[in-house]
Amino acid sequence: MKHSYLIAIAAAAVLFAAGSMQAADIDIGAAAAYCTQSGGEVIDRAPAYGTNGPPSSWLILTGIRKFCQFTSATDGSRIHILVEDLYATTPSLAVLAYYAKVAPGTSGGGNPASYYCTQLGGSDLFGGVNAAGGGWYGKGSEDAVLEACIFPDMSSIDSWGLFYNSASIVRGIDLTTVLRYAPPPDVTH
Repeated sequence: MKHSYLIAIAAAAVLFAAGSMQAADIDIGAAAAYCTQSGGEVIDRAPAYGTNGPPSSWLILTGIRKFCQFTSATDGSRIHILVEDLYATTPSLAVLAYYAKVAPGTSGGGNPASYYCTQLGGSDLFGGVNAAGGGWYGKGSEDAVLEACIFPDMSSIDSWGLFYNSASIVRGIDLTTVLRYAPPPDVTH
């Protein structure tokens, strides 16, 4: 079952890359409100380069995105997902990857969350890629720099949250309880 689901993720990526799929129009304001109503916190994040150095040397790049952060009241763990991926009623590659719970590969070395992201067809952009470091900067956030997996359809989810979810370890919240896109019937948890 999960093998066929991984094939569906790959096929969706190919269709998107070929221009056959168009991103759904999502009202970001409504998506942000849904995040808050679901118990999350909206955090504006900008891509940043050089985060392994002192904050004064970070290069903040263009392209602010709104992430929904869910924090567990029990253990303080967190998971982040783009508000539009949380709110969408159609699938995104980030949401499909979360539902799939594909077992991590055994090779790759380095940062396991970054490697897992690439195993699923995403890109971690900064995490584990170079010595300078980088990620999504959120001013005033407990996680000042977020390592997020970005997929070809531009959907994004917390790389570590995705990695832990593959082993059924919930960080922040079980997103299946708040995602508006319901899991396909052939996915077992």
